[in-house]
Amino acid sequence: MEGNRLEAVGRSFYSSDPVVVKLTFENDRFAGTITMPFAGELQLEGERGRGPSLAKDLIPLVEPYRRSNVQERSEEEIRQEVEKLIGRMSVADKIGQMSQIGASDFSFGADVDSEPPESMVASGKAGSILGAFDSKRVFELQKIAVEQSPHRIPLLFNADVIHGFQTIFPVPLAWSCSWDLEGIKQACAIAAKEASASGTTYNHGPMVDISRDPRWGRVVEGAGEDPYLGALIAKAQVEGFQGDSLFDRETIIACLKHFIAYGAAEGGRDYNTVDISEGTLRNVFLPPFKAGIEAGAGSVMNAFNIYQGVPVAGNSYLLKDLLRDELGFDGVVISDYGAIEEIFIHGAAKDGEDASKLALNATMDIEMVTRLFATHLPALIEKGLVKEEQLDEAVRRILTYKFKIGIMDDPFRYVRPEKEMEYHFHPEHLEASRELARKSVVLLKNDGILPLRKEGNTLALIGPFAASKDLLGPWQFSRYGLETATLKQGVADKVSDADRLLVAAGCGVDSEIDDGFERAVACAKQADVVVLALGEDSNMSGEAASRTNIELPSVQLRLAEEIVKLGKPTVLVLTNGRPLVLDWFEQNVGAIVETWFLGSEAGRAIADVLFGDYNPSGRLTMSFPRHAGQVPIYYNHFNTGRPVTPENRHMKFISKYLDCPNEPLYPFGYGLSYTKFDYSDFRLDKTVLARGDSLIASVTVTNAGDAAGEETVQMYIRDLHGSVVRPVKELKGFRKIVLQPGESRTVSFAVSEEDLKFYGPDGSFQAEAGSFRLFAGPNSRDTLEAEFELV
Repeated sequence: MEGNRLEAVGRSFYSSDPVVVKLTFENDRFAGTITMPFAGELQLEGERGRGPSLAKDLIPLVEPYRRSNVQERSEEEIRQEVEKLIGRMSVADKIGQMSQIGASDFSFGADVDSEPPESMVASGKAGSILGAFDSKRVFELQKIAVEQSPHRIPLLFNADVIHGFQTIFPVPLAWSCSWDLEGIKQACAIAAKEASASGTTYNHGPMVDISRDPRWGRVVEGAGEDPYLGALIAKAQVEGFQGDSLFDRETIIACLKHFIAYGAAEGGRDYNTVDISEGTLRNVFLPPFKAGIEAGAGSVMNAFNIYQGVPVAGNSYLLKDLLRDELGFDGVVISDYGAIEEIFIHGAAKDGEDASKLALNATMDIEMVTRLFATHLPALIEKGLVKEEQLDEAVRRILTYKFKIGIMDDPFRYVRPEKEMEYHFHPEHLEASRELARKSVVLLKNDGILPLRKEGNTLALIGPFAASKDLLGPWQFSRYGLETATLKQGVADKVSDADRLLVAAGCGVDSEIDDGFERAVACAKQADVVVLALGEDSNMSGEAASRTNIELPSVQLRLAEEIVKLGKPTVLVLTNGRPLVLDWFEQNVGAIVETWFLGSEAGRAIADVLFGDYNPSGRLTMSFPRHAGQVPIYYNHFNTGRPVTPENRHMKFISKYLDCPNEPLYPFGYGLSYTKFDYSDFRLDKTVLARGDSLIASVTVTNAGDAAGEETVQMYIRDLHGSVVRPVKELKGFRKIVLQPGESRTVSFAVSEEDLKFYGPDGSFQAEAGSFRLFAGPNSRDTLEAEFELV
């Protein structure tokens, strides 16, 4: 780049000749050429902005297919119509409904041999489509289905809408730190509103796996380590995505994933073996799924792992006995990508035919993308190894949801290009994203540097995330990524004198930049305060993104060391998708701000917090280890026979490390504020709790600082003894309160027998009589306590 001229050279897969781009920029316009192999030189011109909407051209194409006065059908009407349709369907037709295919040759996993989507839809070999991100593509394939397929059955269109569709919200691990159930529900409702306008009808989310190991990349998609909070967030997400009725065109089917215990992958390595007890399965990993099912989730997706030696995709105990029979789930079970094929790769089936039989017997309804059902089920039926009635059950569930969302009567009701243009990246949606992003920020340390002053100081903003737009995180497909608000933009909007803002990347996320350190140090030397913007890029978190080293990349650590040597007041601002090891930063910088991946409005939300326009209120939902050797680490662990206590820390033969404390650096529930909250006068209204009764625990919380602030008051319980060991603490309630300086408020929690129940070794769900300890405080570590008896 020289002046206003840009020249770039690249290569293609198809020729050794270079691709050459030459552009000249003038004000908000550009013109130039691109020279490509086989095509020669082509003229280019354009201007700043989003350009014309592709959806606009779709409006007149869809209009003739609109249907009016379509009414929601009753359950009995749906049942009758489904039975009529099943009665007319062949085995091949039924398997077609149970088969999902990709919208194109784009693959989310291994390659799959397949016919073109158009021919498969026309011949009735597909009942749902994955990855039709373009509403025009939805329209094209739906039109083929309703005009050419054997029974003219419309398609479901599936997508992974994890934390926003076009307007991107904080990643789920971040928004869980808001502890704001209504805010999370609203985020999911907005995501559904935007996605449904583009034709998506079936979500591959929310992910409700409990996560205890930050090495696992998919912790970014969940709500952290606690089953109680995870269950509440699962419920909020289902209610957000599905609304009051799935017949509403601005809702989508929610799919709880991944059933079950995917977050227990050994070594934190994705797709790895899981080996846990039945008690851990039920008491830790089951509650979010149970809550999501009770909230009405229409679908469940299997986990990739095994349980008791059997892959979940073919595990009848988990999918049939537990999920369907015990929990009463009557919705659609869909395989994760390639999971049926993986049954025999695991070694739990002889071949694809055997794997298909196991999956069908486990009541799997839809096979995602691979073709084992289509290949093997007809022969299995002919041999009498499975029954056609099993196909009927699966198709019955699938067709029921196609009627519920209205596409059987109005196939194109979700293709709404005019609403797509209106809803996507709407200002109100962006404001909701910014608000939830602010609530998701967790202040981990502050020695008085924050909030920053808007005038008078020279501020150096240094690091690979100083001006980066990689703030959306994994599992998002927004077309508006280039409009992501950067930290530089957010800070620039706050400071009164732009000349007092100095910016230098210093290095890449995992690479050096020529003279990067030197330029960064030069900026820092001129500054009164330094903000270090460090972290992981979005490819370092998410699926297939496990890490053994959960420190920041070494080049960023070296940059931080060079900056800290200057002795300037320094704030660390983190962009990341998992808890990181921050012990060095805890010891060497004045403030640490955990911002995760905050979405479309990330930079503005972070600046709101840094400059005190928003008092941070986020609280951690995963513990931060001091060292990677501590993981998996979580607050709700079991006691050992030789626990560490303040009195025996110096002794050798107890459960401890020689070179590190047992405790995390920052515990579950932890987070600071720009004010200080004091807890006092923790009382129970009774110390003996009878079954069927309740007791009231109350604690006084006082804002002892100089600023108004929001506190999340947390209540934990410990079952002190019983037939099995119970965790040292379990979250059982929380209240969010706003207090003015000097204001006090009494916060009360009702405790009943229901709060004390757990799954026992015999599978029963009950509370045992005995002694309990109740805790109240700002996090899982710093608590007041009292005891009571259940009789």
